[in-house]
Amino acid sequence: MSHPVFTPRAIDHLVLPVVDLETSRDRLSRLGFTVAADASHPFGTENACVFFADDTYLEPLAVGSREDCLEAQRDGNVFVARDQAFRFRRGEGLSAIVVKTDDATADDARFRDEGQSAGRLLQFSRQFRFPDGRTADGTFRLAFAADLRAPDFFAFACERVSPLPTDRGALIVHANGAAGLRRIVLTEENPSDFQYLLEMALDQRDVTAHSFGISIEASNASVDALTTEGFLAHYGVDLVQPERGLLGCAVVVSVADLGVTEACLAANGVQYHKTGARLVVAPEKGQGVTFAFEELK
Repeated sequence: MSHPVFTPRAIDHLVLPVVDLETSRDRLSRLGFTVAADASHPFGTENACVFFADDTYLEPLAVGSREDCLEAQRDGNVFVARDQAFRFRRGEGLSAIVVKTDDATADDARFRDEGQSAGRLLQFSRQFRFPDGRTADGTFRLAFAADLRAPDFFAFACERVSPLPTDRGALIVHANGAAGLRRIVLTEENPSDFQYLLEMALDQRDVTAHSFGISIEASNASVDALTTEGFLAHYGVDLVQPERGLLGCAVVVSVADLGVTEACLAANGVQYHKTGARLVVAPEKGQGVTFAFEELK
């Protein structure tokens, strides 16, 4: 299949496996985020999302019903199977980057044609509950991409078949001033080995190579794949990554006023450090990966 025209995709959300939603809600609330009500998937997983004004979100993901997850996995549900494998190997962390699409079926065909499919298309519906008690049902269709050399990371395209309301009211107002996703940081010994997977997932062939790795611009955020030395230099966190393969290591959030963010973290007793023009919070239980905050320019 030819695909001559490339229009960089927008990041839709990030999948963050956590041990349980209660711990994650407490931790993310201490970081200054407003966390939505718990919601269940029809295949046994559950989430409590953090929504941003730029129409992106974080999806802390937990196991609600182990029996339903195992049944879904046996039935070939890629989302659940990848989540179960990640939990076994890593516990908590950042397992997937999700991009927006208007046609997941076409993306699935493209991933298969390029030899990067992670498995069959998935469609499902779930209910969303607003803070005022209103509910809405959303239907989603997902197409999965992965590289077998990176067992702890995958990507998928998400088509909002029956989209949820875009006006999420108070859910996009955060005490830490968060406005949206700024960048997603992955690590790998030789990041360029996985350049093609990221190019394909983001539909972006313009890649910036530098001494610490590569950077690829989605239409609304940056995806950086760094060496562990690069991660230490940029975020001041020393990682040990004994195995090869892409690993999700940091979520960087845009804020309107870094002073407001710093005051929020301090008031909630959250330890952080400053590295350049960003505030960095090292991983804790319920958080999974490093969180960093950068001021909007």
